[in-house]
Amino acid sequence: MNLAELDSDRLLAAFRGLLIGKGVLNEEELSRSGAAMDAASPARGGQVVARAWVDAAYRARLLDNATSAIEELGIYLTGSPPLGVLENTEAVHNIIVCTLCSCYPRMLLGYPPLWYKSAGYRSRAVRDPRGLVREEWGTVIPPEKKVRVLDSTADYRWMVLPQRPRGTEGWSEERLAGLVRETDLIGVTVLPEVL
Repeated sequence: MNLAELDSDRLLAAFRGLLIGKGVLNEEELSRSGAAMDAASPARGGQVVARAWVDAAYRARLLDNATSAIEELGIYLTGSPPLGVLENTEAVHNIIVCTLCSCYPRMLLGYPPLWYKSAGYRSRAVRDPRGLVREEWGTVIPPEKKVRVLDSTADYRWMVLPQRPRGTEGWSEERLAGLVRETDLIGVTVLPEVL
């Protein structure tokens, strides 16, 4: 262990002790929060998307109050900023970015990918979103489709509800969830049709 790691460990221990000592949090809450963060992953986002694809009432609740709808699935976002979900449609394609740093729905999707935090992604997503997704991910957004870029912030996070790919009619929720990639949840890719 190097000196920086040792100092970080001491700082974290002191901070935890302070939070517990002041009654802001207790050990159980800290453990639960840590376990929730450890369980967060894009697969959880896929689970949410698959439910929305097969259950129209759930989809409506998700678009209206994402945090509440996600917690219906036993995925708790306690301590996280509110989360909004934007639906990609035939008319609109959504792309998520944090122009200041790396605000991301971590309690649901886990840590953001490195490219999401890069200055290049953050600036180009706003300036040239069509060119960015075409060149970096091969995603071609038709010219007639509106592109909406949303800024995720410390106060409000966003996730994309991608369009369900054609050819998946009759698939189980679990199988559908397996199709969803992290990049689909940010809006830089589009799920391909299944033949």
